[in-house]
Amino acid sequence: MTDSLDAELQQILARIRPVDPAALAAGQARLDAQAKPKGSLGRLEEFAARFVAITGKERVGRKVVFTFAGDHGVVAEGVSAFPREVTPQMVYNFIDGGAAINALARHAGAEVVVVDMGVDHDFGRLAGLLDRKVGRGTANLARGPAMSRAEALRALQAGIALAGDCRRDGVDLVGTGDMGIANTTPSAAIAAVLTGRTPAQVTHRGTGIDDAALAHKVRVIEQGLALNRPDPRDPVDVLAKVGGFEIGGIAGLIVGCAAERIPVVIDGFISTAGALIACELHPHVKDYVFAAHRSVEVGHAAMLERLGLQPMLDLSLRLGEGTGAALGMTLIEAALRLLREVKTFADAGVSEGRDR
Repeated sequence: MTDSLDAELQQILARIRPVDPAALAAGQARLDAQAKPKGSLGRLEEFAARFVAITGKERVGRKVVFTFAGDHGVVAEGVSAFPREVTPQMVYNFIDGGAAINALARHAGAEVVVVDMGVDHDFGRLAGLLDRKVGRGTANLARGPAMSRAEALRALQAGIALAGDCRRDGVDLVGTGDMGIANTTPSAAIAAVLTGRTPAQVTHRGTGIDDAALAHKVRVIEQGLALNRPDPRDPVDVLAKVGGFEIGGIAGLIVGCAAERIPVVIDGFISTAGALIACELHPHVKDYVFAAHRSVEVGHAAMLERLGLQPMLDLSLRLGEGTGAALGMTLIEAALRLLREVKTFADAGVSEGRDR
């Protein structure tokens, strides 16, 4: 089974192509012709040119933020300020529309779809919840592998399939989010392995633990890495040894969106751990990724540096859920409005400067 899942993943990866540099240049040339000093709209120009080069569209139609949820066995090590029960409780809050991601998604005009990748709870059938459960939470990474390789591949495949659904359903822009008590611990472990930093350099307070708990969290990650020895040359092995089901779902969605030529706005620390797995699987995946913001989690900057992505915003966010992704979507739409509506020098009857 693992061999067939590996083969399916390789087939998807083989479909990924870099974004056409000629299309990017054409978009930038159009922006440069507008009645303004060249480059004066800064990174908004980049957002517009990249979106158009990826999609061939100048407007965003349907927008969806996928909030992936999963539990983590490492919570037993006391690495979080919140108990495991909060994961399903927050999933119900997402479904009821009462969480921060729901408010910001409404502001952005985006749908929220919650994906159960591995919550230790039976939800039954709920509108707005997709059951893609790989297991009832991962195993404790401090005591052994978080999951098997087959489970890691299943998590990736679940996310890839969602990207296919997005293409079929006419989704133009995707956002990623997460929910899972203790999931900053596997995310920091992934960051340490794939950036080459020490656990102490990439581990922070998550839900708000104190100094003693932070030092303990670092030791737990060090123990998990020493025990499991994840191979940095094999992103699937890293995901299996120290990752999470929701992180795998995020990674798969990003890989699938790159194959389907759908741009993805990633949220903060956990989403970027998923993006790091995805981009280590194929170098051109990052062409399709917009980093919404820089989290206060210290490891986030290291992951963004590894990815070569500059965040859109720096608002000291540390919630997750997809909140930053929803805000990033609004910036892309603002950039596209500028592309469509700002007149050229010729159309506006404005004289051009000599050194534009």
